[in-house]
Amino acid sequence: MEDKTYVYLITGFLGAGKTTLLNNIIKTFPRDRKLSILMNEFGEVGIDGLLVEGTDIDMLEISRGSIFCVCVKTDFIKGLYELAQKLQPDILLIESTGVANPSDLKRDLSLAIFKGRYELKEQFCIIDASHFLDAYGAYTSLDKQIQSSTVFVINKLDKVDKQTIERIKEVIRQHHRSPVFYETTYCNIPLEQYFPTKEISEKIESPKFFLPDLSDEEFDKIVEDAISNLGLEVTPPDPLLSYTFEWKGNRLSEIEAFAAELPTTVPRAKGLLSVNDEVYLFSFVMGEWELGRYDMGTSRFIGPEEIGKRTGLVVIIAGPELGAKLQETAIKHNFKPLGAVMPYERKIKGLR
Repeated sequence: MEDKTYVYLITGFLGAGKTTLLNNIIKTFPRDRKLSILMNEFGEVGIDGLLVEGTDIDMLEISRGSIFCVCVKTDFIKGLYELAQKLQPDILLIESTGVANPSDLKRDLSLAIFKGRYELKEQFCIIDASHFLDAYGAYTSLDKQIQSSTVFVINKLDKVDKQTIERIKEVIRQHHRSPVFYETTYCNIPLEQYFPTKEISEKIESPKFFLPDLSDEEFDKIVEDAISNLGLEVTPPDPLLSYTFEWKGNRLSEIEAFAAELPTTVPRAKGLLSVNDEVYLFSFVMGEWELGRYDMGTSRFIGPEEIGKRTGLVVIIAGPELGAKLQETAIKHNFKPLGAVMPYERKIKGLR
């Protein structure tokens, strides 16, 4: 272990393929290096945390808001501090929510309380080639993600033509002189250029790196000082709400009918749903949806109790005016509404 933790941010709009890239990294990461994950989700139910493959990885989950927004900034800084204090990983992967504005990450990592532990190495922006041009201009967060990123993974290449790819590149070049592009499906990029892929032959002694315990009051003061800096972008970039539903039905046809009635203006819906003792993964992105069996054996959480807590559906909509219609549609197809989450509420689940 070195005296630094190198940080890689995986960003990209809703449904672009961030968790897919994360799992690709996990599969090639050498076992003798310490890898930690900080996962941020917008909704109440942590679906993506279940989809992370690998059972021996330390992961911190922060939900119900963006880690780059003032709403959960305290949780984010506390999480980073806990990782630096207790685990001191070689690599930290941060998967941000699809509606995050990550412009201030470098400043967050350089806060004095971390004593120089963190260094941002790269920021990947995953581009959903089939929906990018529709989302760009409609969502401020996407613009912010492009501006602050360095490497662009144009994903789902099989769903678009060459002209669409070129138009996407033209948009990104408006923000960058020499962007790095990868054109791919399933986020397959040359990871060896960014991450260690081989085990080291010599044992490296862990340096002594100590961080003192801090009280909640001390953390709150640190965050207050940080957000008082007028240069920070701490407001939620887009007026989105996350609705959570419990699945009460028992037929796949009910889920399919619900999906067919979701308007294309819904940017994202995702859930793990149990039907006749089988778990299905439902994914909806701007009118396109998939429903298929999900092998829970590949998940970090394979206990029935944990799976029970995580099953459900999260639907993200643009503004509360669509909420009543969404809930009406959901109830008709045996989804029980559990409420909406504004991006100002806090919730943190600690290291596992």
